[in-house]
Amino acid sequence: MRMLRGLLATLLLGLALGACGPEPLPATPALWAVRDEAGHEGWLFGTIHSAPAPLDWRSDTIDGALTKAGAIMVEVGNLQDDAAVAATFARLAQGENEPPLSTRVAPDVRPALKALMDKAGYVDGQFREVETWAAALTLARNSEDGSDAANGVDRAVLQAAGARPVLELEGAEAQLGIFDTLPEREQRDLLGAVAQEATSPDGADLLKGWRRGDITALEAETRRGLLADPELREALFTARNAAWADKIAKTVREDRRPFVAVGAAHMVGPDGLVALLERAGLTVKRLQ
Repeated sequence: MRMLRGLLATLLLGLALGACGPEPLPATPALWAVRDEAGHEGWLFGTIHSAPAPLDWRSDTIDGALTKAGAIMVEVGNLQDDAAVAATFARLAQGENEPPLSTRVAPDVRPALKALMDKAGYVDGQFREVETWAAALTLARNSEDGSDAANGVDRAVLQAAGARPVLELEGAEAQLGIFDTLPEREQRDLLGAVAQEATSPDGADLLKGWRRGDITALEAETRRGLLADPELREALFTARNAAWADKIAKTVREDRRPFVAVGAAHMVGPDGLVALLERAGLTVKRLQ
């Protein structure tokens, strides 16, 4: 659930102001160095998309990698163009004569969905012109646990790019398009997962694992909730990681020295970027 909320926060909630707030939370997130057969290098940095307080995540090790990097590689490069990203969402989300939202989930899920809609201030008929996946992401946004995209790490990494090129792994159109092209059955599974998980949010566990650089905890989060559904896992996690790994390996081998900053959950486990790059013949070493 945190990963889904984080995606929407990253894409659509960038208008939040980074005003005065709580003291920054100390963090030592995971960082890896990547090297190919010719000695060309890059870095993998797992980010968190949103947090309830600012995060003190910079370190000499991370700053050293950022200084040496020749390019910054992220999921979506134009995160700071909020209007463009929101327009992409609105265009892809458009449906026509969709059934009431309550009928798009199993009967036993409907009370949880109604509770979430009530909390967010929606009624059942408001989503007749909204596709199911977009309704799910909209409600996921409204089930926030106090997290704020202004406290996420993605935008801070982009700000550190300076004059260096920013390379997109997906872009907003492709990233939201993954949801848009899900079969309706899987979109309804997504909606059901959002409704059910709203009553038992797991964001604190993911954030704690990220702050400690705890790979075991992060991997456990990739096997819960909506990612426990085989079809959703393939579409939202496994297939994306495979495509990203190919692009990262190519960029390293071109000696572009990429600093790759994507959601930390994408780094871990047998289907994560670390394992995939190792299988592609690159050497990956944990630095932090």
